[in-house]
Amino acid sequence: MMNTDILEGKWTQLKGKVKEHWGKLTDDDMSLMSGKKDQIIGKLQERYGWSKEESEQQYSDFCVKHHDHSDHN
Repeated sequence: MMNTDILEGKWTQLKGKVKEHWGKLTDDDMSLMSGKKDQIIGKLQERYGWSKEESEQQYSDFCVKHHDHSDHN
């Protein structure tokens, strides 16, 4: 699984994929989150109405899906 430090460090490259994956996130959300796990999970809860557990699972699934992408940038 992608280390959260990697997501934070690769935020510039991955934020387009984050926005594409979760279209309800706004440009302002993206600027404020800066790749920080807790902030992303909180915004997913807010925008999608998911529970914390569901938001964490969605985040985890995204990290697994994009793990190879982040390692090769």
